[in-house]
Amino acid sequence: MPIYAISNNALSEIPVKDFALESEIQILFEANLKTLMGLTLVKHEFQIKDKRIDTLAFDEQSRGFVIIEYKRSQNISVFDQGITYLKLMLENKADFVLEYNERLKESLKRDDVEWTQIRVVFVSPAFTDIQVQATDFKDLAIELWKVTRYGNNTLHITEIKKNPSAASIKQATQQSKDVKLIAKETKVYTEDEWMKYAGEKMAALYKKFRTAITNLDNGIEIKPMAVYIAFKKGSKNIVDIDLQRKALKLHINAKWGTIEDPKKIAKNVSSIGHYGNGDYEIQVNDDENLEYIMSLVKQNLH
Repeated sequence: MPIYAISNNALSEIPVKDFALESEIQILFEANLKTLMGLTLVKHEFQIKDKRIDTLAFDEQSRGFVIIEYKRSQNISVFDQGITYLKLMLENKADFVLEYNERLKESLKRDDVEWTQIRVVFVSPAFTDIQVQATDFKDLAIELWKVTRYGNNTLHITEIKKNPSAASIKQATQQSKDVKLIAKETKVYTEDEWMKYAGEKMAALYKKFRTAITNLDNGIEIKPMAVYIAFKKGSKNIVDIDLQRKALKLHINAKWGTIEDPKKIAKNVSSIGHYGNGDYEIQVNDDENLEYIMSLVKQNLH
């Protein structure tokens, strides 16, 4: 869709400014990885075995490694390359952990990584219908992100969402050995799985909170993860919900003391180990304080 500049109620289309080289996209993303994708940069041009990875990153929230590849040409099989890179991570876990520790001066252990949450992201100005269809499996950890640069030095980035009714990769016919390995070892979580685990009562309560949260802002997206369901705006988690069988645990992603809570219903978990992001924890088993809790969550949107 074209983008227009407004001048005296007249519209003038802003032209697209093509990327001459893949490296231009890579430089932009790596310099702004936290802002664009909420990821930590581990290594630019990571060489492992006979493969050269454009960008190696780590998702501190899902605790999984992320490989990012940048493409200008549409004449590639993102499915085959994505499967190859997912397999590469699973078969060389120690190498990825070692690279993380050496580059970031950390002491990450292999068991600290959630290997079911690794994923591959392709970034390109355009994808073909074939590329989109080839990766359109609801539980395939391959993502397509479209990037467009305009003549006024603005950037538009869109993640191509999978079809809500997409099939499972496990149902794909004629699976190769590599695809079967990826399907077994990685997992893309869904809201349905979380609600089934929590049971009918908590699932119904979750739906009320989900609707209330998404109504706070049109830009909020839902991302189910291994230990909670994240409600994100851009790359930031606004609030996370852990569905349990007898309650919901909400974590508002803010430093303690930055949100006004006159009823004092939130617990300070800044010095307590917990799933979810932020220092504010609220546990509920009914919707009695739903509206009030939304007033707390809303403060984290600004």
